[in-house]
Amino acid sequence: MTRPLRIMISAGEASGDRLGAGLARALRRLAPGVELLGMGGDEMASSGVRIVQHLSEVSVVGIVEVLKHLPALRRAMARLTEAIERERPDLVVPVDFPDFNLRLAGRASRAGLPVVYFVSPSVWAWRRGRLRAIRARIRRMLVLFPFEARFYEDAGVPVTFVGHPAVEAAAAAKGSREEILVRAGLDPGARILALLPGSRPGEVDRLFPVMLEAAALLLRDRRDLRVVVPRAATVPRESLEAFARVAGLDGVRIHDGDYPAILSACAAGAVASGTATLEAALAGLPMVVVYRLNPATYLLARLLVRVPHIALPNLVLGRGVVPELIQGRCTAEAIAEALRRYLEDPAFSARARSALRDVRDRLGLPGVFDRAAAAALAEVRADRSGATDRAKPARRFGSES
Repeated sequence: MTRPLRIMISAGEASGDRLGAGLARALRRLAPGVELLGMGGDEMASSGVRIVQHLSEVSVVGIVEVLKHLPALRRAMARLTEAIERERPDLVVPVDFPDFNLRLAGRASRAGLPVVYFVSPSVWAWRRGRLRAIRARIRRMLVLFPFEARFYEDAGVPVTFVGHPAVEAAAAAKGSREEILVRAGLDPGARILALLPGSRPGEVDRLFPVMLEAAALLLRDRRDLRVVVPRAATVPRESLEAFARVAGLDGVRIHDGDYPAILSACAAGAVASGTATLEAALAGLPMVVVYRLNPATYLLARLLVRVPHIALPNLVLGRGVVPELIQGRCTAEAIAEALRRYLEDPAFSARARSALRDVRDRLGLPGVFDRAAAAALAEVRADRSGATDRAKPARRFGSES
């Protein structure tokens, strides 16, 4: 009897867990009976993926931080490699997390397994030498941004633009501002300031205290202001509450639930660089993007990064529509000043919201996970039929206006 289709998905951080979960659900819809296994978190597990390695042991950011976690990363690689050899999946789908997942892709490729990579490494920004490994190991790239599709086309790598999953969540957000705030336990008569300090413990440690300090500066002369912190699933509520207590801000509301909806009801926000900036942009949130790295990691990044912006909305639009406060410029005073302008200048805030609407137009249509799953399954069929052709043209889905 022919065994069921078997696919390995590998995600190493919270954002990848969400993406892997969405992909898993789509694969199960399009290929009933598919067996899914791999590295991920609770969301992937609840979406039908048998977890061989939990991502909580490997989720790190920054070059220096990775060095500290090398033993855990090596153990995870060994477990997944053993699973590849034992389970012989029909396809391996790495999700983001490139330093780990490109190595895993190499092991899968050497074992004769097709690899479809979901969420491109930022080779368009830095470390372009990775293109050689991508060409050798990856059957097809599934990318979230149209500029990535153009980059891979020019580099001769088979690519499919599937659109960005944040569009799905934004489209699903429902309710008026008043309804959203009442559901969240917030005063509809207040102006709401959002603080999004990231999804990794190291990010939260570096960013949340300075965000809270900025909020405290604003609260001194704005009695109508309330602070909400949409919580990433990987960050313990107790940790956020402890930071707020230390800052003396007892009124901070930690929010679990409808992320896009609560952002759409806020007047302004400070957002850690990353996927959250896109979610905020799609919600129309006037924002300042902030980030701090380990100093050694930052110095290395300064030498290697080749793009003028780090905030995803700015990269998507090709211009600086939201301010970026990075490393030494990421101070409480600077964050408060940027947010104050949104809060006190309605015309400036309206211009920011108008510019952010353009982001939605460039990120494709809903249906991202179904398109990604369909492209992945097409590679399995091609591999089984022996018809795989690495020179076949790129495929694109969704809007690219």
